[in-house]
Amino acid sequence: MSYIGAQPTTAAFVTDQFSGDGSTTVFTMSVAPANSASVIVAVSGVLQDPSTYAVSGTSLTFSGAPPTGTGNISARYLGLPASGVATTAYRTLTEFTATSGQTTFSVPSYTVGFINVYRNGVMLGTADFTATSGTTVVLAAGATAGDLVATESFFVSGVSNAIPAVAGAVNTSYLLDAAVTAAKMAASGAWAPAGTVLQVVSAIKTDGQSTTSTSYVDVTGLSVAITPTSASSKILVQVCINDASQSAGALVAFNLLRDSTTVTSNTGGGLTDTYDAWFGAGGSTAETSRQKTSGSLSVLDTPSSTSSLTYKVQMRVNSDTGWINRWANNADLAAVSSITLMEIAG
Repeated sequence: MSYIGAQPTTAAFVTDQFSGDGSTTVFTMSVAPANSASVIVAVSGVLQDPSTYAVSGTSLTFSGAPPTGTGNISARYLGLPASGVATTAYRTLTEFTATSGQTTFSVPSYTVGFINVYRNGVMLGTADFTATSGTTVVLAAGATAGDLVATESFFVSGVSNAIPAVAGAVNTSYLLDAAVTAAKMAASGAWAPAGTVLQVVSAIKTDGQSTTSTSYVDVTGLSVAITPTSASSKILVQVCINDASQSAGALVAFNLLRDSTTVTSNTGGGLTDTYDAWFGAGGSTAETSRQKTSGSLSVLDTPSSTSSLTYKVQMRVNSDTGWINRWANNADLAAVSSITLMEIAG
């Protein structure tokens, strides 16, 4: 016979046979079935109810000793469980003691075509009973009082809803909305080309602040945190300081930190007007006639981290008093300063 694809193969169920001696109740099996419903046990050709024996590992234990006989005990295994996988009973055995002339027996729910019927241990042919309702079995001829009628039904399962292992089988219909987060995609490094903006955070300072400190102090309101989605990302920092002013003869300087690390890109300037303010450790020439300036800084930082990072602005003066967001000689003329962070895919 010809076949499309590989030729089908078949194999018999694994079966053990034991000899009873009228006193032994425990027999050692060659395999360890999942439970007592996963093995069909017969003694002298009579099918045994699972309640009459127990299975533990490879031990088959009868509640009563089987009679003496050579090879009169058989154990047929319906399947072997995979280690660590929950198993399901694939066989349900139900027994009845018939009354005189009884033909109808109510059995647990079964799938039509997957049930066997036995009478006094002998399996009946399909012409000897009707099993089409899924809940009852009807014998073609009435039973004799005391007959043992047993039904053996089998669990039927399928994997028709499994995703096939072929290219293109997985599409958006199988993905839950928001199941794939930006962090997961960024971690793969495949979804965002280098230079793509992954996220933006910012802070705005609207109030004025002054200092007489010659050491750097934090500028309140010009601090913002960001958590990079990938260690290969860079952080573009943009700072805009408006109306940074100083008293005559004084010089205001600004510093940018990532946590406790200075991130400034230069040491001799950094603001638009380097006479009045700068980022970094450099210096400049004070222009005593000027009391108002605006400046900005853009720096591309490489933190190589996926932890939360805080970027902040600090300020100091070389003497006298310095201000941010207002003129030195007019407290009513206020302005706004800001800091913006953008994560750039590396």
